[in-house]
Amino acid sequence: MWAPSLSRWTSRPKALPRVRPAALLHPCLRLQLPGSPADGPGSYTVGTMSERFDCHYCRDPLQGKKYVQKEGRHCCVKCFEKFCANTCTECKKPIGADSKELHFKNRYWHDNCFRCFKCYTSLVNEPFMLRENNKVWCSNCTAAEDAPRCKGCFKPIIAGDQNVEYKKMVWHKDCFTCSQCKQVIGSGSFFPKGDEFYCVSCHEHKFAKTCAKCKNPITSGGLTYQEQPWHSECFICSNCKKQLGGKRFTAVEDQFYCVECYKECVAKKCAGCKNPITGFGRGTSVVNYEDESWHDYCFKCTKCARGLANKRFVCHNGKIYCAECPKRL
Repeated sequence: MWAPSLSRWTSRPKALPRVRPAALLHPCLRLQLPGSPADGPGSYTVGTMSERFDCHYCRDPLQGKKYVQKEGRHCCVKCFEKFCANTCTECKKPIGADSKELHFKNRYWHDNCFRCFKCYTSLVNEPFMLRENNKVWCSNCTAAEDAPRCKGCFKPIIAGDQNVEYKKMVWHKDCFTCSQCKQVIGSGSFFPKGDEFYCVSCHEHKFAKTCAKCKNPITSGGLTYQEQPWHSECFICSNCKKQLGGKRFTAVEDQFYCVECYKECVAKKCAGCKNPITGFGRGTSVVNYEDESWHDYCFKCTKCARGLANKRFVCHNGKIYCAECPKRL
């Protein structure tokens, strides 16, 4: 009996959980403007010196020149950039006294360097996330990066997209297509075959066995007779049309018959008991002589009733006798 087990799976598109940026604009992200008053550690002021002060580092006079005051020390712009300026996390260059500076968790950026690592959008006053290697990401790119990737187009599946999941793999609904006809399977039934997926129609034509009678694909159920596959509904008695799957039958010249129809329509009649010789049950052996047939247990001497199957016999006046009985007639 041939009954292929074909697994079918119907996907249910569902919305992925919304991905939120792990960090939004933080109170510690501060924009330091040139000349702004000092208001915390690492802050500084820029101005023009009106008094007689020398640079803390190079000792050049500062009166009438631009200077920077940081942590109570006065220095020229050149020394500030050499000794005091913070280094931009992105470009690794000093953030000069005339530049706008942003900082977050002891990291510093030029204002024009504070951009999304992925899309290069400015993140000044925008939500952001600080990721590996001190790279800042906007919320949109963070959501896309953390989202699962479509197995078909390899693009992220973002919140709200309809998708199909199968064995820990995920596709956009429109990317889940038949490997043969390329039509969208979406949430319909399909057959997996290795790394490929087939719609029902393509699977039937490409892989399903063909019925020996009707020549159509066998998609489910079925049986095998002499190494040939059949639909259950095609393997039937030639006379009464009943299905023969799981039942006793006889094949005669490429025709199949159930036991009852074989007895009535095909089987020879025993010359002894006049009943059909079916080959089933008692007396499966048949004795043939000239144009007549007998069950092996019916082939016996007319006079002494001695069984004559596989023994010498005599035919006299159309009757069967053992070798001894004709002498007594």
